[in-house]
Amino acid sequence: MTDPNPPPAAPSALESTIAAERSRVVRGARIAAVVVLVLLVVGAGRTVVMRIANARMLESNASAQAVQYVKTTFAKMGDAGQTLALPATLQGYQQAPIAARSSGYLKRWTKDIGSHVEKGDLLAEIESPEVDQQLSQAVAARQQMVASLGLARSTVARWEALREKDVVSQQELDERRSAVSQADANVAAAEANVQRLRQLQGFTRLTAPFAGVITRRNVDTGDLIDSSGKMLFMLTQMDPLRVYVNVPQSYAQLVKPGQKVVVTQSELRGRSFSGEVARTAGSIDAASRTMQVEINLRNRDGALLPGAYVQVTLPLVSNPTLIAPTSVLLFRGEGTRVAVVDGSGRIHLRPVTLGRNLGESIEILDGIDVKDRLIVNPSDSLAEGDAVKVNVAADDAAAVATNASGPTPAGKASP
Repeated sequence: MTDPNPPPAAPSALESTIAAERSRVVRGARIAAVVVLVLLVVGAGRTVVMRIANARMLESNASAQAVQYVKTTFAKMGDAGQTLALPATLQGYQQAPIAARSSGYLKRWTKDIGSHVEKGDLLAEIESPEVDQQLSQAVAARQQMVASLGLARSTVARWEALREKDVVSQQELDERRSAVSQADANVAAAEANVQRLRQLQGFTRLTAPFAGVITRRNVDTGDLIDSSGKMLFMLTQMDPLRVYVNVPQSYAQLVKPGQKVVVTQSELRGRSFSGEVARTAGSIDAASRTMQVEINLRNRDGALLPGAYVQVTLPLVSNPTLIAPTSVLLFRGEGTRVAVVDGSGRIHLRPVTLGRNLGESIEILDGIDVKDRLIVNPSDSLAEGDAVKVNVAADDAAAVATNASGPTPAGKASP
């Protein structure tokens, strides 16, 4: 009888090989999966660590950037003896264009440009035959008037004798006396005409009205001269000289008569000339916003020439004020401000009242004290109460060096 469940056949060698290979592949896949999983875990951990580090770095940078680093300085007291340098032009103390009062032809001239003349020196002579003839005619007419006057007087004497004998009437005597008065007046008029023509004849000699130098001659021998006022000579007084300076409105109140000034000319190196403020205009010109100042300047050796361009240094008599760099100012809609740093590193925006602009610096009349620490080149984003960091040692050393360099001079103004 056959067994219904025969025993299984023994596995063949091929099947064993396949089973072993399959077991090895499964084991390798498991190892690879474990390795990949480990790598993923390591990469994820590295990413998390890097993100945490970056977040901490960003937080640190943000904290550092949140604190603003600023440079500061201090205002200083300005020098009460500041000076102001302004350009000017030299002028003669007296300058007179010499013109003719009498008409005619130039007979001769005796002084040329550069000639030094004294008061009353002859400059030129004019030949005026018309005036000479008019004078001769006037003298003859005066003699006629004198003769008529003598006749009228003798006639009155005879009529007065006839009146005593009652030969003529009183009316007729009065008429003769009136004729004497008329003749007397005619003589006076003729004499006045003679004197006028003699003075006019005297104008044919052109003389210097004051001592000086002839700086221009516009006429030559034989030229036709009329009485229209044409300039024949220009006479200039060389000592002293006048200097007119236009002082800006911001300095006008500081210039007073009697102040000593120093005048220099670039061509005369190493030399300076002392002058004195003679007078001021006392008002501001609306067009230029300047005040005219007149200065008297001695020129004994004639080194300075009228018309030369010079520099005038004016002393400014004023009370000492605080002076700060213009770079500390903040211009905002509510007005001019400065940023002041207190002891705790906080910013306070203070309104200030400005004075004169001295170029790189400016006067501050009110709003701060000499001990206040001012921010240089403040940012427009600064606000009240912001925290800042200050390099106190470096800023204090720079402030000491600036103050040791001397007072801030006043800047130059335009004409």
